[in-house]
Amino acid sequence: MFKRLLMFGVMIFILSACSDDQVTPNERLEDFTSKMQEQTYEGLYDYLTPEAQDTYSEEDSTLRTENIYTDLNVTDLTFEIESLGEDALNKAFEEKSASVPFKVSMETMAGPVEFDYEANLKLLGEEDEENWYIDWNPGFIFPELADGGDLGISSTLPKRGEILDRNNIPLAMNGELYEIGLVPGELGESAEENKENVADLLGLSVEHINETLNASWVTDDVFVPLATIMTDKEELFQDLMAIDGVTYREITGRIYPGEEASAHLVGYIRDVTAEDLEELDPGEYSANDKIGSRGLESLYEEKLRGKKGTTIYVEQDGQDNTIIAEKPVENGENVQVTIDINVQEKIFDQFNGNPGNATAINPSTGETMALVSSPSFDPNEALYGTSENFWGDLEENELNPVLNRFSATFAPGSVIKPVTAAIGLDNGSISYGDGIEINGLKWSNGENWGDYEVTRVSTSNVPVDVDDALIRSDNIFFAMKAVEMGADAYVDGLHSFGIGEEFPYEYPVPDSTVSSSGDLNDEVLLANSSYGQGELEMSAIHLASTYTTFLNNGNMLKPTLLIDEENSQVWKENLVTEEQANDIKDSLRKVVTEGTGKAAQEANLPISGKTGTAELKLTSEDSGDENSWFVGYPTEEQDVLLSLMIEGTKNHDRPSAVEVATEIFIKLYE
Repeated sequence: MFKRLLMFGVMIFILSACSDDQVTPNERLEDFTSKMQEQTYEGLYDYLTPEAQDTYSEEDSTLRTENIYTDLNVTDLTFEIESLGEDALNKAFEEKSASVPFKVSMETMAGPVEFDYEANLKLLGEEDEENWYIDWNPGFIFPELADGGDLGISSTLPKRGEILDRNNIPLAMNGELYEIGLVPGELGESAEENKENVADLLGLSVEHINETLNASWVTDDVFVPLATIMTDKEELFQDLMAIDGVTYREITGRIYPGEEASAHLVGYIRDVTAEDLEELDPGEYSANDKIGSRGLESLYEEKLRGKKGTTIYVEQDGQDNTIIAEKPVENGENVQVTIDINVQEKIFDQFNGNPGNATAINPSTGETMALVSSPSFDPNEALYGTSENFWGDLEENELNPVLNRFSATFAPGSVIKPVTAAIGLDNGSISYGDGIEINGLKWSNGENWGDYEVTRVSTSNVPVDVDDALIRSDNIFFAMKAVEMGADAYVDGLHSFGIGEEFPYEYPVPDSTVSSSGDLNDEVLLANSSYGQGELEMSAIHLASTYTTFLNNGNMLKPTLLIDEENSQVWKENLVTEEQANDIKDSLRKVVTEGTGKAAQEANLPISGKTGTAELKLTSEDSGDENSWFVGYPTEEQDVLLSLMIEGTKNHDRPSAVEVATEIFIKLYE
């Protein structure tokens, strides 16, 4: 009887130890880990046992966890807690202690991390206030920290990919540089004079040098870097090395062999800014990193940069580091473009500092051979130059060498006339051999035009046909024909050449526009647009593309920039017939032999093309400046099609576009 009563008492104790309204150790741990999973750390310290709190402060436990997870860019944090069975729960309540296994998984900057661990919980408190508390230790963060140690992160920067031209000549490369610095203890008795000499040579202030030397980490025998210079600055290097206390070390950095000629095309790299870091992936960029700025360096940043290698490890005194996670470095990929740096440099040199831009493409393939903007700047000087006000000086330059002109649109002037001719030939409003009578140098289509008149530079004693109009660049002929065909037909024709549509090109070039509204319902605007004035705007690369139509039997090619892009892609087909394309080609040759492009006869080979002048004025009475255009190619070789503009040729002593283009062709084919 006594034994039966004893057993009954034990059963009552066990049942009462695990009543339905009590929190189980599983539930308590789930509550704790769910807050961690949400990365909500406030109040987590209250879950710890008094013993754990005596051993670890809040800063050393839950706040340390928060800081580590933040530093490691932890995402996708999950906890899987093993459920305790009924027997285990009863035993836990009986012993007021439980061990609960759990699994943790997360993504970090070094890749995925998974581990198994075990939480020890204690049931503490009196009656209704009784609850489970976690006997926390650093192993909850990572098991490798359970026995102490510090968490470390090491990064390996990827080698940036190079940018190569079509012949594998570097446009942007990783090369050797000299990092110039001082060893303070070796400046000698003439330390102040030596610092002044260094400041003069490197374009720094003595105040800057002193501020650098006064950094907390500087001692007399350490190398204190001041500036980086190119290895070809031999005279500067020798002058620096002659100063007591000055020394150097060889480093690897970004070099731009094309200098000014390709600066706008290639761009450069710069330090990552605080603003950048707000937008960039924190796992890939930090405050000391570089990022592509402008040009191809920016356009292909993701491909060129590669991916940083990262190792997360635990460091303990007297022991090898224990690796928790490791992501190998992935070096950047090279980018090869269709540009020919020799063509690029020869074109740039002929600008001789005059403002303008040029594009050269292969009219048979659509490959871009050059993208030039003048004036320019040396990206090497931007990175390693000796001027403290490099960018300020450029911005104060009235010719604005910072402006990338080939990635802008301008009024095309008369170089649009072959396109207008093609539109008319296609819709039947223009025919070779059909002339119209035009009297005088001015024309108006009636009182609806008010006082506005279209002007031309020369008259003709015979009816003017499209051939003569192209040769003499007759504005009135094209204005009449545009009005005759009507706004809808002309706008449709412009659209057929991609004007007013998205321009399909790797490099970010603005789309060409028909007008600010997209239509030409105003008849004066329609007339002006026919010869490249009005509100019509185009980029040099788009203009070059339109002329491929006449060299490809009526099909306009899509321009390409990457070497692995498919060549000879037709962007717009059957814009004119093969016969009509040949007729326009013949006219373009006669522009040089008989018309406005005679300056191109000075070249060392036959040239075909069209001249243009875009007037920069608001009304017909204005006498504004002018931009000069030429789009042309070698008549026989037809392997380079050049689209070129020189700004401000009317009010400044600058050569015309056809004169510059002629010098370019001479250099290209000498």
